[in-house]
Amino acid sequence: MTDLFWPGDERAGELMSDAYLLQAMVRVEAAWLSALVDAGLVPASDDVDLTALVTADDVEAIALGAESGGNPVIPLVKLLRSRVGEDAAAWLHRGLTSQDVLDTALVLTMRHVLDRLLDELRAQVTTLSVLAEQHATTPMVGRTLTQHAVPTTFGAIAASWLDGIVDAAESVVDARGQLPVQLGGAVGTLAATTELAGLRDLTDAPSVAAEVVAITSEALGLRTRRPWHTSRGPLTRTADALVACTDAWGHMATDVATLSRTEIGELAEPAVDGRGGSSTMPHKRNPVLSVLIRRAALAAPGLGSSMHLASAMAGDQRPDGAWHVEWATLRTLARRTVVAASQTTELLEGLHVDTERMRATLDHSADDVLAERRGVADLLDAKHDDDPTTYLGFSGDLVVDAVARARTFLEENA
Repeated sequence: MTDLFWPGDERAGELMSDAYLLQAMVRVEAAWLSALVDAGLVPASDDVDLTALVTADDVEAIALGAESGGNPVIPLVKLLRSRVGEDAAAWLHRGLTSQDVLDTALVLTMRHVLDRLLDELRAQVTTLSVLAEQHATTPMVGRTLTQHAVPTTFGAIAASWLDGIVDAAESVVDARGQLPVQLGGAVGTLAATTELAGLRDLTDAPSVAAEVVAITSEALGLRTRRPWHTSRGPLTRTADALVACTDAWGHMATDVATLSRTEIGELAEPAVDGRGGSSTMPHKRNPVLSVLIRRAALAAPGLGSSMHLASAMAGDQRPDGAWHVEWATLRTLARRTVVAASQTTELLEGLHVDTERMRATLDHSADDVLAERRGVADLLDAKHDDDPTTYLGFSGDLVVDAVARARTFLEENA
């Protein structure tokens, strides 16, 4: 997939594409139908592979049919029933509602998104750990509110980036581990499935309905959870994890963009032929990766807030409009986050650190950046050291602790 409005979109591949979602919806229908059979609620029919009955060629027809019912599940079920035998058609989708299918399909597609993000985050954590250790003693000017402040090390700055990315990665792990199925029927009570179990004279009909949910959950590899048609925590938690990622990457990209300014020149993005040029100024080498990462960081919070607003407006037992706004919002947020993840990994793996420029800038500002040190010494009427590289506080410990935490994360999430 490509997008003229969002350069780099192809980095997300087919994640969250129409065809991707369609196949996920079919998987949900197939898993539920199989569970009904396993629980003894419906008769077994000839083996039918529902996933083979629908292909990417059907996307347009299903999309065009979605408007009349407000969601794509209705035309999908109609299409599936037309392509299976009469026995399977009679029981297909029985006990489900459209939101069950679409919510669970969204969760399945988001699982792939989170897996891709974790791959990128692990690579970033590994690269940043090495970078922080390599530059634990590389002195440079620390800056606050855009101005020179006191000395620091580039290792300490990299450790700060690392902490932010590990924070985000832990959020992704948490969201990934809590992805649930959505299986509740019309108003979340599994009434139709329970009724069917009762009519079959099965003992403890509610437990049989719960068993169907458990079987379906296991088949899809998702957690079993009570219906969450209007309690949208699973999706807002996932959206928050994505925003946490773009926050961390945006912080880092902002620093890189600033430190790569012509008049500073302490960092530089990876050199790639044809990247960073200008349509009119041939001398320029723009920090394009940082710019595009910052773009994602600026856009993501608004998308995340839309997910929370939808959650707050989810009324009755099934939402009217609040549910519907989530689908495209989550897809946009997910794809943009994956794109930014890929760009961040590339940026970090090729980041150029100009240690000589850092030291030269520090030496040039030594008198100013040691003003705080002189003030502390004056309090005790003591002599102060004029070497800015000896006024680094516990910057070394910052690196050691951040890297140790990063290694623990990698070990626990290999």
